[in-house]
Amino acid sequence: MTNDWQETLVEKRVTYTLEVNVKFFLVENVPARVNEETGEQFFSTSTVEHLQQLILDEEKPHRIVETAVYSFV
Repeated sequence: MTNDWQETLVEKRVTYTLEVNVKFFLVENVPARVNEETGEQFFSTSTVEHLQQLILDEEKPHRIVETAVYSFV
């Protein structure tokens, strides 16, 4: 049996979202490999470490955005 499905990963810059202690963070222009078919994003180990350090260091953000929050129920 052969698998005719082929993943196509493309280097892109994406916006990474993270929730920590009921706070949401957005990090723009993050390098990622993105599956063209599914949209799944893959990050290198060094990128993930850098993302974590950005949030832990609590540096002043580039900008702040306001967003609406809805309840599904």
